[in-house]
Amino acid sequence: MIPPIYSPNPDRYTNGMKYRRCGRSGILLPEISLGLWHNFGAVDPLKRSFEIAHYALDHGITHFDLANNYGPPYGSAEETFGQIMKKSFQPYRHELFISTKAGYDMWPGPYGNWGSRKYLMNSLEQSLRRMNLDYVDLFYIHRYEPETPCKETLQTLVDIVRQGKALYVGISRWPYEATEFAYQYLKERDVPCLIYQGCYNLFYREPEESGVLQQAKENGTGFISFSPLAQGLLTDRYLNGVPEGSRIANGGHLKEDSLTPETLKRIQALHNIAQQRGQTLAEMALAWVLNHEAVTSVIVGASSVEQLSANLRTLENLDFTPEELQEIENILNE
Repeated sequence: MIPPIYSPNPDRYTNGMKYRRCGRSGILLPEISLGLWHNFGAVDPLKRSFEIAHYALDHGITHFDLANNYGPPYGSAEETFGQIMKKSFQPYRHELFISTKAGYDMWPGPYGNWGSRKYLMNSLEQSLRRMNLDYVDLFYIHRYEPETPCKETLQTLVDIVRQGKALYVGISRWPYEATEFAYQYLKERDVPCLIYQGCYNLFYREPEESGVLQQAKENGTGFISFSPLAQGLLTDRYLNGVPEGSRIANGGHLKEDSLTPETLKRIQALHNIAQQRGQTLAEMALAWVLNHEAVTSVIVGASSVEQLSANLRTLENLDFTPEELQEIENILNE
């Protein structure tokens, strides 16, 4: 049987999604973006990947966040997305905001890692081929690298934009001082940094504490949070310990020592506040990140359409009372 040709929901921009301006740019991003770090690799069912991507666009998610080494194996998430582009999204390319990154290990040898011009240029060329794209909307340097001179890395980002391979550039996980240098360097060359991507959630507030969030706002740069649910800790899944089939149980990136008795107590207390708000813990955790005035969007992963749908329910209640925010702070500081 020939599968039907994908046609997006005609109400995709009026069924609940809101968009925020990214810094002082002309770009608006959905408050919830879809990340392909997990669930889109060669080990994952292709049919399910298509269903999740279709559901995302049908509900106004225009931003798809990738990286060269997402999978597993490395490169396979981009290959999966390339199939989705070819078979479903190509007629709607102008409606999509697609990002990818390079900076972590990708291939063996001295030129398959970090921040050299050679690695970044070669990696982006490969990413474009895998995704069936002529350009990406946003290209990130995926992490700070102390050995390669910042100017070499940043000038490569400038040249990538000037060559038409990316419309915008961003940085991810850079320390405060290097970020300040990057903002100034890029601005002086008329390729301002569109967005900073960092880990930010109820349990990890380093961007807030280091000043990176405020720095982005003052520079006119957007901020997008990855791992806003602390890789699943900030969901109902761990309320009673480690369940079978969870990331901790399966030995993934989330380790068993992440769920200490103190953390479990906080999870349960936060869950109680979420219930009082008429939300799940995950919905409240996403809403809390989006409550920060410097945050443009949050990146969520999804292993099913149902999970993505649940995350989108967050948008029904993003407001907190001062009392709720203080109660959350009290729990986190216990």
